[in-house]
Amino acid sequence: MKAISKLKSIASASPSPSPSRSLSLVSIGSRNVPASSSSSSLLDEFTNFCYQRDLPRAMKAMDAMQRHGIWADSITYSELIKCCLARGAVNEAKLVHNHVFSNGHQPKTFLINILLNMYVKFNLLDQAQELFDQMPERNVVSWTTMISAYTNAKLNAKALKSLILMLREGVMPNMFTYSTVLRACDGLLSLTQLHCSIIKAGLESDVFVRSALIDIYSKLGELQNALGVFNEMVTGDLVVWNSIIGGFAQNSDGDEALNLYKRMKRAGFPPDQSALTSVLRACTGLALLELGRQVHVHVIKFDQDLILNNALLDMYCKCGSLKDANFVFTRMLEKDVISWSTMIAGLAQNGFSREALNLFQSMKEYGPKPNYITILGVLFACSHAGLVEDGWYYFQSMKKLFGIDPGREHYGCIIDLLGRAGRLDQAIKLIHEMGFEPDAVTWRALLGACKVHRNVDLAIFAAKQILKLDPEDAGTYILLSNIYANSQRWDEVAEVRRTMKAKGVRKEPGCSWIEVNKKIHAFILGDNSHPQIDEINSHLNQLIQRLMGLGYVPDTNFVLQDLEGEQSEDSLRYHSEKLAIVFGMISMSRGKTIRVRKNIRICGDCHIFAKLLTKMEKRTIVIRDPIRYHHFQDGVCSCGDYW
Repeated sequence: MKAISKLKSIASASPSPSPSRSLSLVSIGSRNVPASSSSSSLLDEFTNFCYQRDLPRAMKAMDAMQRHGIWADSITYSELIKCCLARGAVNEAKLVHNHVFSNGHQPKTFLINILLNMYVKFNLLDQAQELFDQMPERNVVSWTTMISAYTNAKLNAKALKSLILMLREGVMPNMFTYSTVLRACDGLLSLTQLHCSIIKAGLESDVFVRSALIDIYSKLGELQNALGVFNEMVTGDLVVWNSIIGGFAQNSDGDEALNLYKRMKRAGFPPDQSALTSVLRACTGLALLELGRQVHVHVIKFDQDLILNNALLDMYCKCGSLKDANFVFTRMLEKDVISWSTMIAGLAQNGFSREALNLFQSMKEYGPKPNYITILGVLFACSHAGLVEDGWYYFQSMKKLFGIDPGREHYGCIIDLLGRAGRLDQAIKLIHEMGFEPDAVTWRALLGACKVHRNVDLAIFAAKQILKLDPEDAGTYILLSNIYANSQRWDEVAEVRRTMKAKGVRKEPGCSWIEVNKKIHAFILGDNSHPQIDEINSHLNQLIQRLMGLGYVPDTNFVLQDLEGEQSEDSLRYHSEKLAIVFGMISMSRGKTIRVRKNIRICGDCHIFAKLLTKMEKRTIVIRDPIRYHHFQDGVCSCGDYW
C-alpha cells in the first residue's frame, strides 16, 4: 500500500474531491444524472465518451465516477490516454493517472504500462521513472518501455544497465527489447556482449534484431561483422536487405552496397524507398551518373516520394549533371528545406554561384525558412565566385534575418572567401574574433588562401596551427610543400618531406576515376597496369603536341620536386586526370560528356589542359574533386578559374 500511495503522488494535478455519497445529482456532459443511477450507466457514459474521443465529457464523467468510487476497465482507460496523447493534453493525462490510483484502487500492470508509455511520449522521463520504480510488478513491456526511453534520450549507459537489472529480476528480454537496446551501444565491447546475449536467447534470427545488429555494427564501422550477421542465414525479409545495403552506403563503400543491391534483386526482392535511397547514396559517392539514371527509373514508381526525390536531386548534383538535377527539382510537387538547400549547394559546387544566389532569393520568397545548411551553401557560392560583398552581407545578417548563429563551417567559408580575395589581415582578425577556438578546417582555409597569394610567412603560421590540432595531416604538409616549391625554396621543401618521413605521414597519390560502359576505370600517376595504357599515353602525347602548337605551355609551377626541363614537364604530362580524360576520349562517342572523379584537388596545369582540350576537340569535360566540380566547355571552366 505504501507503494501505491507513492504512485498517487506522481500526478501533479490538483487533488480530486473526496468521495461523497450525499450528492443528489451528478453532472455528466450536459446532462444531470441522478445519484441513484446505476454504476453501469456511469460506466457506459464514460466508455462512450472515451471511444468517441470526446475528451471534455470523458473527463467530467471520470470525475463523477471517482466521487462515486467507480472504475472502468483498463481498455477504456487506454482509449482515454490515447485521446490525451493525440491532443497533447498533459494535465488531463495526469488526472487520469491520479484517478486510477485513487482511494486505494490498484490498476493492472497492463494499465500501468500504458501510463508509463504515456509519460515517455510526453517526454516526462522523470515521472515515468518514478512510476516505474514504484510498480509492484514489472514485465517485459515495462522494462522495454523504459529502455527505449533511455535510448531515445541518449542515456545509453542507463539503457544498458536496465537490461542487466531486467535479467537479474528474471524478466526475459524479447525481440523488441534487444532491437531497442542495441541502439544504445556506443562501443564494440558492449555490442559483442549484447550479441552473445541475443544468441543465448535464440533471437538472432528475428528480423528486427538482425536488422538492428546490422545497423549498429555499420554505425561503428564494423562492416565485416555486419556482413557476417547478414550472411549467417538465408534472408527472407526486405528490412534486413535494406539494413545491410544502407550500412555499406553510409560508410562510403558504394561498390559493396551496389553488389548487395544486385544480390537482393536476384533473390527476388523488389526495391522499396529505403533500398533505392541507399543505392542513390552509393551512386553519389562513386559519381556513377549512368547507374544513377537507371535507379531514377525505379524512383518514378514511388510517385513524388520526398525522401527519394531529395536523394535523387543530391545524386545528380554530386555527379555534376545540373540539367538532370534541375529537371527533378522543378517537377517536385513537394519541396522541403533539404530540397532547396541541396539544389543551392549543388549549383554552388558546380560553379554556378550566381544561379545559386538567385535560387536562394526564390527560396526566401516561395520556399521554407532557410536553415544552417542553406546558409552554408550560400556562403560556399560566394566563396567560390569571389563575391566578397555578398558573402559578407549574408554572413553578418544570418542571425538577424534567419535566426541562425554562425557555426564553424560558416566561419570557414567566410574566411576562405576573404583569403581568396587577398584580405588575409581581415581573415586573421575574424579568426581571433570567433566565439570558439578555430579548428583545423578553419586554419586550412587560411592556408589555402596563403598558397594562392604566396604569403609564405602566414602560411607557415597557419600550418603550425593545423599540425598542433592534427599532427598527422598529410594535406597540410603537402600544401606547405607546394608553397615552398612555388617560391623555389627547395631546401624547405626537402625539410617538410623529411618531417613527413620521420612521422610516417604519406602523401595520398593522385587518383582519377571514369565510368565507361558501366565499368569504373582508375588511373594513378606512374601506374601502368591499365590494359590500354600504351594507347592512352600515345594519344595523350599527340594531344599535348597539338595543344602546344596552339600555345599550351606546361605550367611547371605545379611540379612539387626540384626538377629541370623535360623531366619536370613529364611529371605533369601523366597526371591521373589527364590519363582519365584521354581514356574517355578514345572510349566514348564525341557527343558524350567525359566525367572524371578525382581524390585530390585538380592542379592548375591540368585545369589549363582541360580548358584548351575542350576548345580544340569540341568536347565537354566535367571533373569532380573533393571540393567542387569543374565544367569545361569551349575553352572555359564554370569555376571562372577561381578555385
